[in-house]
Amino acid sequence: MLAVATTVKLLAEIALLALLGQWLLGLLSGAAREGNPVYCLLQLVGRPWVRAARWLAPRVVLDRHLPLVAFLLLLLIWCAAAVAKVGICLQIGVALCK
Repeated sequence: MLAVATTVKLLAEIALLALLGQWLLGLLSGAAREGNPVYCLLQLVGRPWVRAARWLAPRVVLDRHLPLVAFLLLLLIWCAAAVAKVGICLQIGVALCK
C-alpha cells in the first residue's frame, strides 16, 4: 500500500508541476506561447488531466478554466495521497518508510 500511495503522490506532483509550469510560461510568453516547444511539452503532460477535469466538471465551467480545475483536483489527490502515506508510515513504523 505504501508503494501505491507514493506512486499516486508522485504522479500528482509531476502533473501539478507541469500545469504550474505551463501557466507560468504562458504568462511570460503571452500570445507566442503556442509556438514554444517547452510550452507544448508541458501542455502534452497536462492534457490528460485537463480532459479528466472536463469530464468531471459541470458544463457551466468554461474551457479556459479547466486547467485550474485540473490543478485543484490534482492538489486534492496529492493531499489525500500524502495523508494516506503518513497514515501507512505511522502504522508500519517510520523506519520502514525511508
